Amino acid sequence: MEGVEGQGSGPPTASRYTLQPTRLASEDILFCVDVDNESLVEMKVAAAGGRPYTRLDSIKQAILLFVNAKLTINPDHRFAFAALGKSASWVRKEFTSDIDSVVSACRAIAVDSPCGHADLTQLFRVAAHEAKKTRAQNRILRVVLLYCRSSIPPQHQWPATQKLFTLDVVYLHDKPGPDNCPQKVYDGLVEALEHVSEYEGYIFESGQGLTRVLFRHMCTLLSHPQQRCVQDDLDIPKSLTKKSATSDSALTDENAVVVSSQ
Repeated sequence: MEGVEGQGSGPPTASRYTLQPTRLASEDILFCVDVDNESLVEMKVAAAGGRPYTRLDSIKQAILLFVNAKLTINPDHRFAFAALGKSASWVRKEFTSDIDSVVSACRAIAVDSPCGHADLTQLFRVAAHEAKKTRAQNRILRVVLLYCRSSIPPQHQWPATQKLFTLDVVYLHDKPGPDNCPQKVYDGLVEALEHVSEYEGYIFESGQGLTRVLFRHMCTLLSHPQQRCVQDDLDIPKSLTKKSATSDSALTDENAVVVSSQ
């Protein structure tokens, strides 16, 4: 932001600030979905017919919500898909804006056998390669990692000097217990995000098993990386409860009957 001295007859200390207009680059967004057995943990909601609704089911639904909203904002955004087992592998390599292709890719994501460790190095290697091609088209690349392991911190070997893309993370986990360490996993994800992100990357977590919390996090990730504040300054989504209480208070004040003492 550039400060420009104020003009006119105002005081000499007055200044006005202008932000030069810039065009936001269209995004290529690579979703990387955890396919460890922990992605089959049930959410606190049932699907139609009483069928268990798993983390993976919720993640797929959240991705479709995100993609439809993102394409409404700008139909030039594109999406590709990868799965994270012991390492990352492609599900759909070609970036596309076609919603039918996105639905097909989501359906193709399936749980692998128990994966053990999670190495993000290959994911970062693929993302860096794609980011170079994306930049040549005046676009930017973002990776959205959806991680579900409560006791396995991710690992990576990546130079801190290479920041070619932005990393966002949504972490669904169990409550802390003797058999898991979600805080340690979360710290590892934060470290990875800060290590590789070109622009401000966001990380959200939930151990509640509620689909609405996941959807809320995905809606927040609709924000464009070139337009973000730092995560510590985020004040969205607003609490509807607090807003309603404020509105009710204002309404009470407007309807108050003033009794004259005369």
